[in-house]
Amino acid sequence: MANTIVVTDGDFETKVEKAQGVVLVDFWAEWCGPCKMIAPIVEQIAAEHSGKLTVGKLDVDSNANTAMKYGVMSIPTLILFKDGQPVERLVGYMPKERLLAKIKPHLN
Repeated sequence: MANTIVVTDGDFETKVEKAQGVVLVDFWAEWCGPCKMIAPIVEQIAAEHSGKLTVGKLDVDSNANTAMKYGVMSIPTLILFKDGQPVERLVGYMPKERLLAKIKPHLN
């Protein structure tokens, strides 16, 4: 998890909502199989786009308030924020190419 940051209810506003640039937040849980499948892909994207993209991981079991605020009903859910505003929502496991197709247009 070297290229990702841990995000919590307590620091979500600072790390995501007030952040300049593009932040991808992975809403996940330890018990979630598809979350474990997508985690290495999210890590790769974080490493490959370091400097252009911040990637945060939010454990929904420990941080239910933020998950509820953004209407996260199933996991994994990835929400892409640009200058603090949600611009893209991706739900469920998907291959790296499909994730990148949704993320790259926002990285300019």
